[in-house]
Amino acid sequence: MLPSPLKDTMYLRLFGFLKIPMLFFLRPSVVKIDKNICQVKIPLGRRQKNHLGSMYFGVLAAGADCAGGLVAMQAIRDSGKKVSLSFKDFHADFLKRAEGDTIFTNNQGEEVRAFVKRVIESGERENFPVKITATCPKKLGDEPVAEFILTLSLKRKD
Repeated sequence: MLPSPLKDTMYLRLFGFLKIPMLFFLRPSVVKIDKNICQVKIPLGRRQKNHLGSMYFGVLAAGADCAGGLVAMQAIRDSGKKVSLSFKDFHADFLKRAEGDTIFTNNQGEEVRAFVKRVIESGERENFPVKITATCPKKLGDEPVAEFILTLSLKRKD
């Protein structure tokens, strides 16, 4: 049996390959995912850099999208129900240059799972703000390089 981060990385990359090719192109990896936390890493390489040598802001947005949506996707898959997932809005604060591999952390795993359950039970479209923090541990330790708030919008499909 494969370790969870490897299995989840394969799932994320397959989803990217089939549905959102840009995600596949960026090579995200799941560092950790459990009931509380989801961490996704995007390496800083030639395809992720901007003209200043730091991570392009579009790549940072994609990393926040992955960390914010992966927990919900997992909860939806585990429920066996069909649920439409999208993000209603996106707020970003870019604090420092991301000059290394970047980890996107969502600490709201339990809350997101409870939100998915609530949406499935209600059948109504509902929104939930998800906070994501991006760090470059090898360059800046735990100091954030960016902070995001994405509004997760879900609706059960009948």
